Amino acid sequence: MTNELSLRDIARMRTVALLIAGGCGTDDSGRATGAAARTAAETQATPLTPAGIAGWFGAMQAQDLASGKWSFGLRLPDWTEADVDAAIERAEVLRTWPMRGTIHFVAAEDAVWLLTTTGMRSLRTAVKRRETLGLDDATAYRAAQLWGEALSGGRRLTRAAMLRVLAGDGIETTGQRGYHLLWYAAQIGVTCIGPNEGKEQTFVLLEDWAPNQRDLSGEEALAELALRYYRSHGPATYRELARWAGITMTESKAGIAAAGDLLASARHEGQQLHMAADLPDRASAVLAGQGRTTVYVPPGFDEVMLGYGDRAAMLPDESAERIVPGRNGVFRPTILIDGRVMGTWTRQRRTRKMVVTAEWFGEPGEAQRRGFADAMEGYAHFQATPVEIADP
Repeated sequence: MTNELSLRDIARMRTVALLIAGGCGTDDSGRATGAAARTAAETQATPLTPAGIAGWFGAMQAQDLASGKWSFGLRLPDWTEADVDAAIERAEVLRTWPMRGTIHFVAAEDAVWLLTTTGMRSLRTAVKRRETLGLDDATAYRAAQLWGEALSGGRRLTRAAMLRVLAGDGIETTGQRGYHLLWYAAQIGVTCIGPNEGKEQTFVLLEDWAPNQRDLSGEEALAELALRYYRSHGPATYRELARWAGITMTESKAGIAAAGDLLASARHEGQQLHMAADLPDRASAVLAGQGRTTVYVPPGFDEVMLGYGDRAAMLPDESAERIVPGRNGVFRPTILIDGRVMGTWTRQRRTRKMVVTAEWFGEPGEAQRRGFADAMEGYAHFQATPVEIADP
């Protein structure tokens, strides 16, 4: 496939690749059927579960746990947050730092090969970071050893308890030292993040928590990485894969080449774009009956925004500051219509309900307002909490 794509073509196809189209958005009954995820499952043998969704992506942004869980809910309309929590507790998905030094959800079986394939650059650059923090390699490795011993036998410890283990051995964890050591132990595959205990993060031993790991390395791993990225984020350039995965441009190109005819290409304004070979057909099937006022409400830290460096196809340049005010790295939840971000939304939890406020980038039509209300019904189902839409 070598046809020219418009920005609108790219945006709409991405909603299918991202498994958003047909998720918790508008349809004739007010509840969607997960069309993109269902179509992907039918053609790719992808289970309609958090593990299946995470495996489809390779890795899903999850530095904010609540956002990460709603990223699953958005794509699995029949699921609730309690269902996702149960999948995490069953170790079907887990959180770790596979790329860019950022926490992601991954299918449990993918943790090790992703850490190995995408984490090497992070480990190399971490040496200078440790010097800045007053740490050395021996201390980082010693901390990982201590945690390996403390977590053996299937134990899990809260973050505070993990730091107390180090304090007992005389290792200083003030400032950013504790966080860096937690990241390092996960990056080398000793630990991963376990289920929360209340609001507290816990850590577990990776080899105990997720013992059945896929064995991928070298060119095979790069090919798998390219396939995962482009089937879930395409159409996109080779630079986007490199940025997302934290790999070199050379590795990105090698992965694309190794994926072979599993990927197809198109062009936009002279740039080559890559995508899963079956995406055009899947997009046609999913989008055929979808109107231009179909509304979706992704969380702020979703792959719809974090999966790309160049967001021009889905986000008007003049609105970028409203998604990340002050460019502080904190992304607001978005309102997505016909593949384009048309506003943001915020929530306030009350005793028996959730109050949601929309901030539109322009004056919405009645159909858009209804679509937003219907999309929020999906969010209410996920949260198992009534949602009230407030005037801005």
